[in-house]
Amino acid sequence: MIYRDRIDAGKQLAARLADYADRDDVLVLALPRGGVPVAFEVAKALRAPLDIFLVRKLGVPGHEELAMGAIATGGVRVLNDDVVDYLRIPGEVIDAVAADESRELERREHTYRGNRPEPEVRGKTIILVDDGLATGSTMRAAASALRQQNPARIVVAVPVSAPQTCNEYRMGVDEIICAKTPEPFLGVGQWYRDFSQTTDEEVRDLLGKARSEASERDQRKLAHAS
Repeated sequence: MIYRDRIDAGKQLAARLADYADRDDVLVLALPRGGVPVAFEVAKALRAPLDIFLVRKLGVPGHEELAMGAIATGGVRVLNDDVVDYLRIPGEVIDAVAADESRELERREHTYRGNRPEPEVRGKTIILVDDGLATGSTMRAAASALRQQNPARIVVAVPVSAPQTCNEYRMGVDEIICAKTPEPFLGVGQWYRDFSQTTDEEVRDLLGKARSEASERDQRKLAHAS
């Protein structure tokens, strides 16, 4: 079974998350950019607010593909102590890499969120959404960073995942929902008929549309209550 596109994937994933519908404590967070169209459909179906959660890998200088940690929305820094200790990476090197990545994270935050404040996650049930998991390194960093902001519960939800990655994740978050775990996996994009890149403009448009729909829901609730 191959998804038509991220919209189709989001609608199918939302069906697996029906237990979280119409709950005041639920917040859907998307990993930009590809996770946003998926998460939009999830948030719409659950009638929950949508926002983004940005994470940037801290690569080891000279070996940038090797992660020594990550930074994320909310000024959170997570370090991979095994890598840092084994390579004896000095604190000032970590700080320098983190400063560079922080600037890029802030640029993306501003591009996607404008002047709106970061979402309040403390005490909430967070559904963390991406368009798929291969190695899971980005999602793992996002979940670790999010945990430091004290949500009540973290649920990772993706339309497709490598089976091993989905199984490993069960240790690190409260719940993981992988709608499909095909064998052989071959890569996230193999399970979408249309896997074209999501643009910054599409991200902004979807976030704006989600805010409008959330505002309309709140107005209806107030009208119904009165």
